[in-house]
Amino acid sequence: MTDKPVVIAIDGPAASGKGTLARLIAEHKGYAHLDTGRLYRYVGWRVLQSGGDPEDQTAALAAAEGLRDIVDLSLLSDRALSSDEAGQAASKVAAIPAVRTALLCFQKDFAAHPPGSAPGAVLDGRDIGTVICPDSPLKFFVTADTEIRAKRRFKELQSQGISVTYDAVLADM
Repeated sequence: MTDKPVVIAIDGPAASGKGTLARLIAEHKGYAHLDTGRLYRYVGWRVLQSGGDPEDQTAALAAAEGLRDIVDLSLLSDRALSSDEAGQAASKVAAIPAVRTALLCFQKDFAAHPPGSAPGAVLDGRDIGTVICPDSPLKFFVTADTEIRAKRRFKELQSQGISVTYDAVLADM
């Protein structure tokens, strides 16, 4: 019988710091890390790159199921996934129940079988501690004041060359 990997679940609103915390913990412990929000951005972006419509259920599901065949998850670090276009596409594919189901399976499998023989996994995103990894012994909910979160997101978007006002980002938060 093999030991189950340690799974750390980090949840919280956008720009709360959960991704930074997750990366630091994973790096410190030698665990695999998965930013689950990037999965939706990846699926939406793949559909766009293939010339498809992110609202097309068949195309979106094919992109989501294609994640199973990916060995190197560093592609989730692609800066293009941080673009507004990828974010809009992510919102569209996330509304498709079959995509959500496929990505749920992917995330649960990642937690149960961390890649690279890592002894554990750190997952960050929405519903990680309640839906994705409800049995995780280590769950964190990270939050920050709305103004702080808006400042972080505003700086992030500016660094990517995206033209946006702080007031618009704050209103979106």
